Amino acid sequence: MAEKTKEKLALEIIERLKKEYPDAGCTLDYDQAWKLLVSVRLAAQCTDARVNVVVEDLYAKYPDVDALAEAEPEEIEKIVRPCGLGKSKARDISACMKMLKEQYDGKIPKDFNALLKLPGVGRKSANLIMGDVFGEPAIVTDTHCIRLTNRMGLVDGIKEPKKVEMALWKIIPPKEGSDFCHRLVYHGRDVCTARTKPYCDRCCLEDICAKNGVSTLAE
Repeated sequence: MAEKTKEKLALEIIERLKKEYPDAGCTLDYDQAWKLLVSVRLAAQCTDARVNVVVEDLYAKYPDVDALAEAEPEEIEKIVRPCGLGKSKARDISACMKMLKEQYDGKIPKDFNALLKLPGVGRKSANLIMGDVFGEPAIVTDTHCIRLTNRMGLVDGIKEPKKVEMALWKIIPPKEGSDFCHRLVYHGRDVCTARTKPYCDRCCLEDICAKNGVSTLAE
């Protein structure tokens, strides 16, 4: 599909998902920016719902950046273990909070490349922070985004997150990227599912989705 056609398809998908999920936002609970940084690290190979439960205990014991920075990784691990990969996640959270405390006065840097230098922060997490915390253009290529954009025909058989991100930057208006990715999460959980057959019969994109081989926008 030509890039111009993909652009047209992307705009139509964005509009339809807006109507379907008008209030879609980040499904990780947080009231301070540093908490989103912690949660997104814990969310790797774990559901957001479980992370939201686990962090309650974590913040009850360590209520701010300084407290977490001073905590032993082993103590953090005891609390975050239900999220899986406890040892590496605890180590990253500990190192990340130390870096925020020592280099950024406990605040999160508003710079994509600076975020990438924080322990445990990759492009997906950095984009989430840029979009949700700072309101900057962002494209979060999580598993839902990668699966759905391939099915819809916005990207062509690309599974590598950074390559998907770069392909989407070319066709998604910057100001739409962050909300678009949040809506893909909702749509991916409810309709365009991974573990069952997607529920195409109740999908608002059925007539334009490449998966069905009949996009009304493909002309």
